Amino acid sequence: MRRRQTPGTVAALVGLLTLLVFVFVGCCSCWGALDKLLPSGRATPPTARGQATLRLAYSPEKEPLISELVVGFNALGLTTPDGQPMIVEAVRLEPDLMIQGALSGDFQAMTPDSSIWLDQLDRAWQEQTGSESPLVGQTERYAISPIVIAMWADVAQDMGYPAQPVGWLDLLARAQSDSNFGWSHPSTTTASGLLATLAEFYAGAGKTRGLTEEDVQRQATLDYVAAIEKTVRHYGEGEWALVQRLLSEGRGDLDAFVCQEQLVIYYNRQAGSSAGPALVAVYPKEGSLWEDHPLALLETPDLTANQRLVFGRFVEYLQSPETQTRVLAHGYRPTDLSIPLSGPDSPFTSDLGVDPAQPQTALQVPAPAVVQVVQDVWWYTKRHTNVYLVVDTSGSMEGEKLEGAKEALRIFVEQIKGDMERVGLIEFASDVYDVVEMDELGRNRQALMEGIDGLWAGGDTALLDGIKVAYDRLQERGDTERINAIVVMTDGLENSSSISLYELIAEVDVGNSRGVPVIIFCIAYGDDADMNTLRQIAEASGGDVRRGDPETIRQLYKILSTYF
Repeated sequence: MRRRQTPGTVAALVGLLTLLVFVFVGCCSCWGALDKLLPSGRATPPTARGQATLRLAYSPEKEPLISELVVGFNALGLTTPDGQPMIVEAVRLEPDLMIQGALSGDFQAMTPDSSIWLDQLDRAWQEQTGSESPLVGQTERYAISPIVIAMWADVAQDMGYPAQPVGWLDLLARAQSDSNFGWSHPSTTTASGLLATLAEFYAGAGKTRGLTEEDVQRQATLDYVAAIEKTVRHYGEGEWALVQRLLSEGRGDLDAFVCQEQLVIYYNRQAGSSAGPALVAVYPKEGSLWEDHPLALLETPDLTANQRLVFGRFVEYLQSPETQTRVLAHGYRPTDLSIPLSGPDSPFTSDLGVDPAQPQTALQVPAPAVVQVVQDVWWYTKRHTNVYLVVDTSGSMEGEKLEGAKEALRIFVEQIKGDMERVGLIEFASDVYDVVEMDELGRNRQALMEGIDGLWAGGDTALLDGIKVAYDRLQERGDTERINAIVVMTDGLENSSSISLYELIAEVDVGNSRGVPVIIFCIAYGDDADMNTLRQIAEASGGDVRRGDPETIRQLYKILSTYF
């Protein structure tokens, strides 16, 4: 353990940091989340825009579709009775940021991937304002897409698909019999992850409708879901991000993953294989839930009559036969049932990996209270983790960089809702020092927060030794039931380790192939960070390296959830 400041000094620093965190988080909740994502770099106050401009937030996977539709609508040149041009202005946001932005009044309409988020938004609005009136107003649908298990074509064929149906227990049996089989689904903070988890609970309860809180909490159901979840290779940050990664980096170690049907079509088109579909949509035999892509008007206090008019005309535009045909062309199922999925220009073909006759069973979205229980229970049924946080506290980290790292660590720990995840904290400078022993968060959460607050900078940079200590401990633990990971935060060049980069990479190669697979994720602060070294370490373990900018700090847990 490194030397610590006196209790009085620590208390003063903790008080100051608490104030700074309060101010930082408060600002981020209003504007920080949008700074990086809005086209202008800053959300424009509604009063600075035309009264007939409707600001629309949409979920990332719909970007190709929404971009085309917004351009098409704006090109119509429509005007309001008082001569204002009718304009839709679109901004891409993840569902959690969409809810934050809606509560802050940053837009007047939203189209998330699932209506599940609309109920959560209304509940948050009522808690924030004390009003019994909902924030979500008129809601229309223009596209739907079932949740499927996307498999590489050879994997699906090996499992007998489509000659025989495949379900969740088949996925479980394959994962248990083949240690090399890897599949994933996003966490329940995403629609595809939540809907897939609900489908697992339905299968465990033996139902297709009317899932209740009692069904979800029944031990037999929990055991069923836990058995499936424990075979997950890792949890993705979102279906759109995962598909983009597969297109840019290749198949990797994934044999299957959960996503909406439309993304199977999108991937196969982008991959452009002439030998048949690279991905196949497997429709679970127990049934599927659907992403219904609602378009909702937000009844904000400053909503203008003209913006309401624009919303109505945009709805008409989306539901017109011409636009519904364009929706189909993008791989979504249109809500206009008169448009056939089997037409000559339809992408719903086996060549693109999908079957318009599926799914045979549509599951019912349960009541909001049941959805909330499933989200909460998932933290206990999911595959759990062993994570070491390894932090550079050398002299070059002093000041803003260390404060940024500490803020990222605090947010990371706070966003882990379950108490069963194991987390430990190690710091390195001229040597390697234990700060908090790895344990379940139910026992060491407070100690971790205090340890993070007490980090201070001084000394050289024993980066490789810090990673080695964490890696060796995870190998010694030998826990194959959990996902094992190391998160490294550093700003400088290695200059104080007893092990070389070559030796560390060799140890990771051997350990991950013969022992417990450990994923190493590196965050680089400042221009002096040795990105080449960090990249070699991360890639040797199947991890990744990112710049430690404010967006990475805020999104740290979501980014890392791609791996665990």
